[in-house]
Amino acid sequence: MRTELVTTLKRQATELLSDLERSKQPILITQHGLPSAYLVDVETYELMQQRMNVLEGIARGEQAVAEGRVVTHDQAKVRLARWLK
Repeated sequence: MRTELVTTLKRQATELLSDLERSKQPILITQHGLPSAYLVDVETYELMQQRMNVLEGIARGEQAVAEGRVVTHDQAKVRLARWLK
């Protein structure tokens, strides 16, 4: 992964965006020597968001099971049948 100063981003934004689009590799932006932000291309960002949504759904499901909020297969079929009408 590439690291750039925030001043480089300010001065060469167009070039950095072109490189980012071409390489698809995130760029770590630093400010005062400390990590400040990651610059990622749109496709990568949207894929990460989709993955996060799936993982959050799994986590909610695991939490529901841990809390005992479960139904039988037959109960689930009845509930889903109402939605699919």
